[in-house]
Amino acid sequence: MNTSVTAEANTAPSLALAKPDIKPLLLIPAIALAALPLVGSGSTWMTLTLAGLAMGMVIFIIASGLTLIFGLMDVMNFAHGAFIASGAFIASMMVAPLLSWSESESIGLNIAVLAIAILGAMLVTGILGIIFERVIIRPVYGQHLKQILITMGGMIVAEQLITMIWGAEQIPFPLPQVLRGSIVLGETLIEKYRLFAVVIGTVVLLSMLYVLNRTKLGLLIRAGVENPEMVESLGYRIRRLFIAVFAAGSALAGLGGVMWGLYKETVSTAMSGELMVTVFIVVIIGGMGSVGGCFISSLLLALVANYAGFLMPKLALVSHILLMIMILVWRPSGLYTPGKN
Repeated sequence: MNTSVTAEANTAPSLALAKPDIKPLLLIPAIALAALPLVGSGSTWMTLTLAGLAMGMVIFIIASGLTLIFGLMDVMNFAHGAFIASGAFIASMMVAPLLSWSESESIGLNIAVLAIAILGAMLVTGILGIIFERVIIRPVYGQHLKQILITMGGMIVAEQLITMIWGAEQIPFPLPQVLRGSIVLGETLIEKYRLFAVVIGTVVLLSMLYVLNRTKLGLLIRAGVENPEMVESLGYRIRRLFIAVFAAGSALAGLGGVMWGLYKETVSTAMSGELMVTVFIVVIIGGMGSVGGCFISSLLLALVANYAGFLMPKLALVSHILLMIMILVWRPSGLYTPGKN
């Protein structure tokens, strides 16, 4: 009895002294400060930095669904891009009859259009995710090679279906009036849409961290990944939990598609393939399945691309790859591993 008490007493201080790993987080201000003398102008540097952080939020929203699915379900979903494109097309289709609302000076009508686009896209892609999980993913749980092959095939089929329904041409997806233009802070211009992206990205990040780390649902999901038999023995249906995770990840992909479509103000079938390269780079740099790592890597990716695009435009084309190489040389498993995010 005394031995166990002593062991607990010795263990407690070590747990109390455990500190979060903040080194990856420090990379963001380090890169920003390193770019300042290279850019030269303080106002230009501030504009590039704020624009990069806002774009990082958009990339995080796009990649968060895949991070959720892979981190909690261990599923390599290469069809994630199809859900991104589907969300963008569904939102554009729902907004098209409400173009007068988007162009109205009424903030209420503008917000209503945004709500319809976002909620509609997330609802439909969430339902599509449930169908995809039950038909395509369920037979290949735990088989990564088959997952890669079957989800890549699913992405190709989905792209062809999107082309068949909406056509191969770009479809306009204009910003509502409330998000057009910029706000001037001193000598710095900040686009209203980028501020909107920061708000949405922050809500997504905080919601994911809260649900996964502070709720019973998050505990059950993480326990179900580690030991599904134990969770089943406690009376919980692990399959239903996994379906809920896949639906949530697919809905986040739909939200990411809406955000990207609004940023480009157009949607096209090519966006799924274009974005998937960026998404997988973000997930690899951040650490496969780490929400915090996905967030930090998204900001790093966008900042580096912005600075490189201003200083050396040709370098911007490969800046993502160079960043990934440098991060993986430093930390081969990525910035964080699941559970340390």
